[in-house]
Amino acid sequence: MKTLEECREIIDALDNEVIQLLNRRMEVVRRVGEIKHQNNGAVYRPEREKAIVDRLSKLSHDAGGLLNAQAIEAIFLEIFAVARNLELPEKIAYLGPEGSFTHQAAESRFGAMSDYLSLGSIDAVFKTLEASRAKFGVVPIENSRDGVVGETLDLLGKSSVKIVAELYMPIHMAFASKAEKVHHIKRIYSKDKGFGQCREFLQEHGLDRVEHIPVESTAKAAVLASKDPESAAICSHIAAKLYGVPTLFENIEDTHNNATRFFILSDFKNAPSGQDKTSILVRLKDAQESGALFHFLEDFNKARINLSKIESRPARDNEGFGYWFFIDFFGHIDEEKVNEIMVKHTDEVTWLGSYVKGEL
Repeated sequence: MKTLEECREIIDALDNEVIQLLNRRMEVVRRVGEIKHQNNGAVYRPEREKAIVDRLSKLSHDAGGLLNAQAIEAIFLEIFAVARNLELPEKIAYLGPEGSFTHQAAESRFGAMSDYLSLGSIDAVFKTLEASRAKFGVVPIENSRDGVVGETLDLLGKSSVKIVAELYMPIHMAFASKAEKVHHIKRIYSKDKGFGQCREFLQEHGLDRVEHIPVESTAKAAVLASKDPESAAICSHIAAKLYGVPTLFENIEDTHNNATRFFILSDFKNAPSGQDKTSILVRLKDAQESGALFHFLEDFNKARINLSKIESRPARDNEGFGYWFFIDFFGHIDEEKVNEIMVKHTDEVTWLGSYVKGEL
């Protein structure tokens, strides 16, 4: 039976090996970056990262290792992010403010070292990408409680940028405060929805009787709480950490199945991974005719292509009550059966991107 000190010595020796191997990996990564720069290749390749995580997860499982797929993904996403910064540092634009859930989503894929650009609107993210002031953009597309983000859908229909990845992120609220005791708290800051989503927690701790101050974002709530020791904030974990406010309670929301889907946007096309999803925008020529949408979707049924989402939006460029449709389906634009449908309806379909299917 090894002593604690002996265990620590073994861990230190293993850490030494790990850092040596990581440095060797980064040396190869730097050469990969040089090759990509010469060929104008994309640094962020979600399908390649997915393949690596899947391979290592299987390797760990087959060997009876303690690391499961989720743990391996968490570790290697940060390694990938560091590697991308060595290959070619890129700027990532996101819907701000700093410390928002979109910021948290961006950092979960691009790591803490990346160069982030906080912007005040979804439209600003699209314009920044179109002007090449950033390589990647992160925007919300839908929430499990509140539905789709209409602005994102509308901008996808008009913009040249493409969806290169999706990610689903559970939305968890933290209760952060510099107060030493909960009963010392006299004010709570949060976005208006934050109070409603955490009503049971507030009642359980007698905090429904203190002053509730709505602010424009949960990040702003964390900023205010950082300056007011008699207050608290209902905010994201990243906001509490960013502004140095201790987290007293985590996951304080009444329901724990609230999640947001985010799109990562850029200017390149992904290679097929075998586990892909494609998003398209459909403007039917004969939308007013009976069965127009049915006949369009029938082609997907015949090709045995599974749809995962269909959402109608007002066609703002037409008179009257015209509509277009946002559709997600499983498959990649380069697959033969998918491409055949796209070619058949080339005047009606706008391809928005093919990307590795995200997991919640």
